[in-house]
Order: sequence, then C-alpha cells, then structure tokens
Amino acid sequence: MRLRAIRKTVITIAVLFAAWSASTQYNKEYFFYMGRRFMMEDNYQDAINTLNVLLRFDEDAYEGYFLRGIAKYNLDDLLGADADFSIAIEKNPVFTNAYTYRAITRSRLGNYDDALQDFHEAIELRPDLPGPYYSRGVTRLLNQQFEEAISDFDMFIRQEKKVADAYINRGMCYLYLKDTLKAYEDFEAGIRTNREDPNGYNRRGTLYMQQKRYAEAEQDFDTAIKCDSAYIPALFNRAVVYSDTQRPMLALNDLNSVIALDSTNSMAYFNRAIIRSQIGDYNNALQDYDRVAEYSPNNVLVYFNRANLYTHVGEINAAVEDYTKAISLYPDFANAYLNRSYLKFLLNDPAGARSDRDIAERKIAEYRSRLSDSTYSIYADTTQKFDKLLSFDAKMAGDNSFEATAMNNTDAGPKLIQLFKFTLMYPDSAITARDRLYYAQRAEDFKQEVGNQLLVISRDDSDIAADSLVMMDRALLDSMRTTDPSWVLLFQRGVTQSLIKQYTNAVNTLSSAIAANPSNPFLYINRSTTRAEMIDFISSIDNSYQRISIDSDPANRLRNSGSRTYDYNDAMEDINKAIKLYPNFAYSYYNRANLHALSGRLPDAYDDYTKAIELNPDFGEAYYNRGLVQIFMKDTRKGCLDLSKAGELGIENAYEALKYYTADTIDQ
Repeated sequence: MRLRAIRKTVITIAVLFAAWSASTQYNKEYFFYMGRRFMMEDNYQDAINTLNVLLRFDEDAYEGYFLRGIAKYNLDDLLGADADFSIAIEKNPVFTNAYTYRAITRSRLGNYDDALQDFHEAIELRPDLPGPYYSRGVTRLLNQQFEEAISDFDMFIRQEKKVADAYINRGMCYLYLKDTLKAYEDFEAGIRTNREDPNGYNRRGTLYMQQKRYAEAEQDFDTAIKCDSAYIPALFNRAVVYSDTQRPMLALNDLNSVIALDSTNSMAYFNRAIIRSQIGDYNNALQDYDRVAEYSPNNVLVYFNRANLYTHVGEINAAVEDYTKAISLYPDFANAYLNRSYLKFLLNDPAGARSDRDIAERKIAEYRSRLSDSTYSIYADTTQKFDKLLSFDAKMAGDNSFEATAMNNTDAGPKLIQLFKFTLMYPDSAITARDRLYYAQRAEDFKQEVGNQLLVISRDDSDIAADSLVMMDRALLDSMRTTDPSWVLLFQRGVTQSLIKQYTNAVNTLSSAIAANPSNPFLYINRSTTRAEMIDFISSIDNSYQRISIDSDPANRLRNSGSRTYDYNDAMEDINKAIKLYPNFAYSYYNRANLHALSGRLPDAYDDYTKAIELNPDFGEAYYNRGLVQIFMKDTRKGCLDLSKAGELGIENAYEALKYYTADTIDQ
C-alpha cells in the first residue's frame, strides 16, 4: 500500500512536470511572438520587457538574446546590443545572423577590425547569403578599403539587383579610385533602381557639377529635393550651381534653407557671405562672416575675405585688423600683405605701405620659384581669387587617405598634440615641466653646446612675448652681420624666425646651419617642424568644410569626413635624416608619426608612436596621439585605452577627449 502511494505520487509529479514543461514551451513561443510583434510596431522597449521574461524562463534561448540585441540596437544602445549578440553567439556559435548584426553594431561603434572579423565569420558560415556582403562592403568603404568594398558590392549585386544603395556605395568606391566613368554608371543604376531616393540624384548631380554640366546637375538636384525637401546636400549643391550660373537670389534661397535646417553649418554661412558680398548686401555678409569666424576661428580665408568686404564699405581700420589677423595666422600670405599695403597708404602710412609691399614682392618671388608645386602656387599668384563657393561634396572623389583637417580643425573635436621642436621658453615656465620628463643625454649636450639658457625641446607655444622674440631675432641678425656666422648662431636665428612665423626665412637659415654641421640630427628636427608649420596653414584654406554622407544599412546612415591631404614630403625627409643620425630619440619617432597621420598613413603613424613609447614609456603625448589615430582607424576601444593612459601620464586633454569619444560612441 505504501509502495503504491509512492508510485502514485511519482506519477503525479511526472504529470505535473510534463504539464509545466508544456506550459513553458507554450509561453516561450508566446513570448517570441509578442517580442517580434512589438518590434514590428517599433515598440522596442516593450519588446525588451517581453524578451526579458522569456530569458528568465530559458537562459539558453539564444534567439531571445538576438531579438533583444536588435531592439537595443534600434534604441541606440549599441554596447548593450553588442553584448546580447555576443551571448547569442556564445550559446550558438553557428548563428550567422548574430555575427552579421554584431558586425553592423561594431561598425557603428567604430570598431571596424572586429566588425570585419564578424562579417568574415558570417560569410564563412553562409556564403550564399547576400546581406553580409553588402554590410561588409559598407564597412570596407568607411575603412577606405575601396577595391575590397567593390568586390563585396559585386557579390551582393549578383544576388540582389534591386538595392539602390549597393550601386551608389560602389559608385562612391569608384570615385575614390578616380574612375568617374564607372562611378557614373553606378549612380545611374542606383537611380534606376530607386527613383525616390535623393542620394543617387545628388551623387550624379555632383559629378555633373564637377564637369561644369550645370543644367544636368541642376536637374538632378531638383529631383533630389523633390524626393526629400529637407535633403541638405542637394540644397547646398544646387546653391552652388545657381551661383555659378549667375542666379544669386536663387542660391541665397537654398542656403537660407540649409541654415534653417542646420543653424551651425559654417560652410553655408561662408557661401552665403560670398553671395551677399557679390550682390552688395554687405552688412548681412559681414554678419555671416562673423558667424564663420565664431565657428572656425583659425581659418585665414574668413579674415581675408572679411577684410576685403570691410574695404568695400570703407571700414579701413577694421580691414587692416583682419588682414593683420590673416598674416598672423600665415605670415607668408603675399596677397594679405599687398592688400594691407594699399590700405596703409590710404591711412597716410607710406612707410608701412612700402614695407608691406616689399615683403609681398619678396614672398611672391620666393614662391614663383616653386610654381611646379601646386601646394604653394596659389599663394604666389596674386591674382588668385578666394571667393569661390565651396560645394558640399566637391572633394568627395579626392585623396582617399586620412585628412589633416579632421585632426586639426577646431570644429572636428580633439586634435593631435603638436610636434616637438627646440624652442625658447623661460627657464621656470610651468609649460616646460612635462618636457623634462624625458631625459636624453645627447639632447642635453646639444643644448649645452648652443649655450642658450632659454632653449628647450617642447611641443607648446613659446611663453616669450612676440616683441621680445623680435628683439632677440634682431640681435642675432646684428651678430651675424659682424662675424662669419657659425652653425650655432644660424640655428638660433632659425629658431627665432620660426617663432615669429617667418617660415620661409627660417627654413633657409636652418639649411645654412645644416650645411655647416650636416651630422647634427637636431638641426634636421627643427627644419622638419618649420616646414610642417608652413603646410599647416594650407589646411585652413583648402577644403576645411567638406563633408560626405554615406548611406549604410537601412537602419543607419553613417557619416564620414572628406578632405584632402597635404604634402609633408620635405618635412618627412628631414625627420628621416634625423632618425638615421640618432635612432634612439623618442621625439623624432613621435614627430614622424604626426607627419604620417597628417599625410594619411595611419598604420605608419601607429607604428612610430609605438616606437616612441618603447623608447619613453612615460610619453603621454604619444599615447594621446596614438589613441586618436586608432579612433580614426575605427578601433575606438583601443584608442580610448590609449587616451586613458595619456590621462594617467598627465595629459589633461585626454579626459576631455575620452568624454568626447565616449559620448560620440554612445550617441551614434
């Protein structure tokens, strides 16, 4: 009897367990159903709540983590989405969709290396699925692997011929590779595939505009705006077409629309200022230039153009002030000297006018000897106009490398810490405290040989007043006139000339010092930094506002900066010579890394920063810049680790940069 009771109890428990299992199975399907339904209705928060219940019942339900990851992705919780996709993959290592969506998420986080690895895994598991090829193509496009991206888009298009973005993105790749014919064909294909998408018309219109086929460009921009009346690139580019075809009022209307949609768009204010100046609306043009100066205070063209406008309205003193500001930003700007010379003559300052004209003519002669170098020729040509409108995508098919502007423009977030050089500072300056952290006996011997107590190696601006530096420079010049100058005297004069921004003269003086002492690495270091400083000005003129928008996966639109790079070859030759003469000097590798970064060679920059850190493990500036380089290489996590280390080593800006990029990562 007792045995029968026990058996009955066991049977009852088994029945109850079976019923509970059936209920759980039913609930599991219900939760999946409701989770999917909420997501189809874009109700992602309720979808997450529902899937949370499912996962409490069944911790191994990898599909639940996957769906919750998609919901988090759509709520811009990218880190949470990454974590859920990772759990889904851990529970099911052959879950192709989880790899694909984690890759997309990591691409949005800027972690391109890991994203590409996930795409590789997804394609290895299911080479027949087209989606991963498309998404990997976008990632490779943003990572500037253009030929590989084209291959991925080819694979996608073979299976899916009705996705316009695939053709447009492949066309972008061809543009970067300077194959405009294939780019045009792909933009055409994109338009045929989806005639309601403004992006294809805008891309084709930009090509027409570059070829001065204005009627066709205008028609494409018109169509893009009909598709989307708030599509800024087409509004902007149509304004350029209107301006180039002598219809300024229509151009103003479009720029007004751009500014209404984006009130901080400095490029729109700049273009509107130019058009308003052309039609005589000077007061409003001045207000626009004021806004541009507020957003881009180091762009010399703002002051140069505004000075021209002040001259037109008779505000001579204000014009002189702006030309002076332009000259302070770039002392070799011949046009600014010529224009200021004329104004000084009007102000009854004949000596000042003559001095400015003499300087301008000397600089023009210097530059004309280098007219084969397109980087400098615009400054030698005194007839050059600097009031041409900038198109939204005018440079989108330019150099496919890293942009100096992105690193150094004040509008672009944290910037690279500057080059190190021998400079002059007061001995007790707080600025020099960090510069004493790295001791190199050979550098100390060099400073002793020069014998100037103010000489230090630093990446900061001198704390000596400008008039004092001018007096020092004149004293050195007097010494050189009374004796045959030694390399020591020439070197010191080169330093002072560089500090008062007489870059051309400084390079010539340092070249004389090198001729007298060709085996001294530190002379090459300073000539390298001086040559680089000459180039830096150009980034404030050429293409400092360019932007490119790139359509990515349907759930996301990614953005990338577009710009050109600049020719640092002379500076690079000098720093290479310095490293050859003194291969264990950390500052040289740091400087070369900066030049690599500004020239678009990010992997080389990374390697040189790493070498600098090996030679000086406390080199906070190298950690900081390497962090920025890794972020621009789309490895945001490793970049932030380097920024964190820089902060530990005393680089105050590191924590601001961390905050900037952490917020940017979360907000994407």
